[in-house]
Amino acid sequence: MAGLSLQHPWAFAFGLLGNVISFMTFLAPIPTFYRIYKTKSTEGFQSVPYVVALFSAMLWIFYALIKTGEGFLITINAAGCVIESIYIIMYFVYAPKKGKLFTAKIMALLNVGVFGFILLTTLLLFKGDKRVVMLGWICVGFSVSVFVAPLSIIKRVIQTRSVEYMPFSLSLSLTLSAIVWFLYGLLIKDKYVALPNVLGFTFGIVQMGLYMFYMNKTPLIAEGKEASKLPATKEEHVVVNVTKLSPALPEKSCEVHPVTEMSIPRKSCAADAAPANRDAFVTHGPGVTVV
Repeated sequence: MAGLSLQHPWAFAFGLLGNVISFMTFLAPIPTFYRIYKTKSTEGFQSVPYVVALFSAMLWIFYALIKTGEGFLITINAAGCVIESIYIIMYFVYAPKKGKLFTAKIMALLNVGVFGFILLTTLLLFKGDKRVVMLGWICVGFSVSVFVAPLSIIKRVIQTRSVEYMPFSLSLSLTLSAIVWFLYGLLIKDKYVALPNVLGFTFGIVQMGLYMFYMNKTPLIAEGKEASKLPATKEEHVVVNVTKLSPALPEKSCEVHPVTEMSIPRKSCAADAAPANRDAFVTHGPGVTVV
């Protein structure tokens, strides 16, 4: 096919460049997983993006094999399957039991159930060019849904006025990748490769524009309802902790006080100081988890 043939040098060049850029994009989460390895904890990170990326790579490999001659699609997505599988294995090693169970369910549903259904349906119900067309549109539909996913990140950036969750380097690499694969699909006349990358390029430009706009803005500490609930939550923890510890206090120091007075630890009672320290840890816990 045109992609691997030196008779079509531009298609070959863009296919090779697309492999390089996409490979670097696959390696982008390495700092995240190095952090997971060092802390021995997933710290609230989700496995869904990596499971979805693995499914996408599997789907494109299947499409490339059915169409035949799409060597560049096979090489980069084979590398993607290996890299994403390593990420998922690391997640299984360090995730809590609930996270492991959820990841196993998602993989069973998506990577086994949905992929198996697509494989059997296209092989049994379609033949020849119709099979390629059907599988091509499935790949387009799924790729579009993946490219729409950053809408949640874009919304979060606007609400928090912070670009912490949208690194510029990642947005740039995804944009360049979309441009290169669009040109590759255009040159080999494969609309199923070209079409979804138009949307990828558009969202990439939007993300980089938002980054430039909000990079110097002052982030909001908390958003919406969370900001209004924060003080109440802290006071609630203090009251509960003091109530649980009060029977253990010496009888002479256990006077009955209104709740408003007990919400402030007394310097003269060492037992009351312990809940205050614990509250500081609980209050900061969700911040560490989110990061």
